[in-house]
Amino acid sequence: MQQNPSPTRVLVVDDDPTVAEVVAGYLGRAGFAVDRAADGPGALASAAARRPDLVVLDLMLPGMDGLEVCRALRDKGPVPVIMLTARGDEEDRILGLEIGADDYVTKPFSPRELVLRVESVLRRGRTGPRALGSSGPGPGDVTHRAGIALDPLARRATRDGRELALTVREFDLLAFLLRHPGVAFTREELMREVWGWDFGDLSTVTVHVRRLRGKVEDDPGAPRLIQTVWGIGYRFDAPPDAADEGRRDERRPDERWRDEGGQDVGDDAGRDGGWGPGSDA
Repeated sequence: MQQNPSPTRVLVVDDDPTVAEVVAGYLGRAGFAVDRAADGPGALASAAARRPDLVVLDLMLPGMDGLEVCRALRDKGPVPVIMLTARGDEEDRILGLEIGADDYVTKPFSPRELVLRVESVLRRGRTGPRALGSSGPGPGDVTHRAGIALDPLARRATRDGRELALTVREFDLLAFLLRHPGVAFTREELMREVWGWDFGDLSTVTVHVRRLRGKVEDDPGAPRLIQTVWGIGYRFDAPPDAADEGRRDERRPDERWRDEGGQDVGDDAGRDGGWGPGSDA
């Protein structure tokens, strides 16, 4: 007799019982198994008893705040975290992302939107980034560039043989950039093509580029691989390693005259979305 697979488990951590009840209700109706905790120690105890597949975590908790809880959870192993915050300051949101949160939602929020964010983060963890165009290595191929080896099926990346400790978002961003070297993408395009979002705060991309540079660059302050293209966005600059040279040369001659994003070389249509002073990472 075949057993049904266990439902995806989400831990909701919020000291406001009304918020926790509403969030748990919406997630339950969406098919998730939901555990609840009202504070940091309770969250860590719950996670130790039954490892969640994702944590919805309030930033402002009594005693042990959400940032401490997030760090403690990550010390025990990788788990996606969506941070809830009543603070609107960009610095607070960025801080949550920099300690490893995969997403954040600002209160007051739509419970339905939160469910969509939960589904999006879990989907990214299972499938990796979406592919743009058809050229370059396939989404299941191991890619080698600049000493980086990335296996999207195993969700594993190394640099010069050393495993990189990447969050879900950082892994997806690196995989996408490796598959499209030499192509400049706006932050809007990266949000849409890497994470499948048509909305959100663009500073999310800036933060993750900064974090990724800290893990793959020899000198993050003077990056050689992930370049800022002023007024446009970011570009990954690195020649392919020997393992990928053959695959690239197998393309038809006409395909070699097209860049990795499917655009004709030199065609900058759709890449004129400036951001304003000081917005580049």
